[in-house]
Amino acid sequence: MSVSIRSISPLELDAHIPALVELLRESVAGGASLGFHSPLHRDVARDYWLIVRRELQAGSRLLLGAFDDDRIVGSGQLALPIWPNAHHRAEVQKLFVASALRGRGVGRLLVVSLHDAARERGRSLILLSARRATEAFYKGLGYKEIGVVPGYSVGSAGERYDTVTFYQELLS
Repeated sequence: MSVSIRSISPLELDAHIPALVELLRESVAGGASLGFHSPLHRDVARDYWLIVRRELQAGSRLLLGAFDDDRIVGSGQLALPIWPNAHHRAEVQKLFVASALRGRGVGRLLVVSLHDAARERGRSLILLSARRATEAFYKGLGYKEIGVVPGYSVGSAGERYDTVTFYQELLS
């Protein structure tokens, strides 16, 4: 396996939407809420990617894909605030990897590439929020915990999940 990370432009996104829909559905079905409930319907997932395309076009979001040859096997995003007092920061969002490749460093490659992309855009502060189960992963990448919001998200059966917020200062 030789995974490469590359940016996906708004024009390229259309070709990758079917695979991204299935990866998102698989991730949500596997317990990663990513803002959705399981089972995630294909149409809902597709509509989400169409919203992402608009944000890519507006320049307020960056989408990276992890590719094994030409097959997309993971994805991560940077939300890029447009406000004058926020041009130094970005937020990592919707990071997920195909279940068959988890634990092989693909997520780490995506995060490192997101950090590089943030630096290229003059961003030096990275924020992210995730479920408790991901704490070790992000702390292993140098993130510091800000705090926990108890019951921040709700599962499909009404169960509540805590969310941990992290930050990292990027070195030049």
